Amino acid sequence: MKPEPIALRPLARRLMLMLALAALAAFALHQHANAHHGWSSYDSSKLVTLTGAVAESNYGNPHGTLTMTAEGKSWLVILAPPHRMDSRGLSPEMITPGKEVTVEGYVNRQDPQELRAERIMAGGKTVELR
Repeated sequence: MKPEPIALRPLARRLMLMLALAALAAFALHQHANAHHGWSSYDSSKLVTLTGAVAESNYGNPHGTLTMTAEGKSWLVILAPPHRMDSRGLSPEMITPGKEVTVEGYVNRQDPQELRAERIMAGGKTVELR
């Protein structure tokens, strides 16, 4: 004869459910952080320099971006988070559409028109982004 399973008390059941949900949430956040900070998708063996006019800019979280025309094509440039750009002296006004900028960074291996900027020269100033 098999023994009857022991029923968990309601409080213990809730605690186990909360622990399982917390573990699942922690795993999901870890996966999201790895995907977002996966800089290995950029070719860091070759520093690229682009100079051109800003077509669009976004000074938002999780990081700023700008679209610029350089070398005869449109580029998506991934910048730093706004708090870092602010603290290092890059204001939103320095990268508005029409302004000329120079960026140095690394091209995305899967998207050859995307660049992760290491530094930007705008408004007569060089700003380190990483």
